[in-house]
Amino acid sequence: MCLSIPGQLIEITSELDETFRVGRVSFDGIIKEVSLTLVPEARVGHYVMVHVGAAISLVDEEEAKKTFELLKQLGELHDLDDPQINS
Repeated sequence: MCLSIPGQLIEITSELDETFRVGRVSFDGIIKEVSLTLVPEARVGHYVMVHVGAAISLVDEEEAKKTFELLKQLGELHDLDDPQINS
């Protein structure tokens, strides 16, 4: 099953222009580099849904936290600890 995982955008690390950007996203303290191309409206502090290394949408903080906790309870976050995945 393919999932998108919510995380908080904590830093824009690369910006070619308004569209082609990369940022650091925190998933409960685990930081990954993520493409922001599909969410040009995303700003530091926003919560984004991330799928295979790309932020695909914005989500509000409350919903992001609920979803993350549910995924944690289901044991679906094991790939976040893998340094080979989107580090």
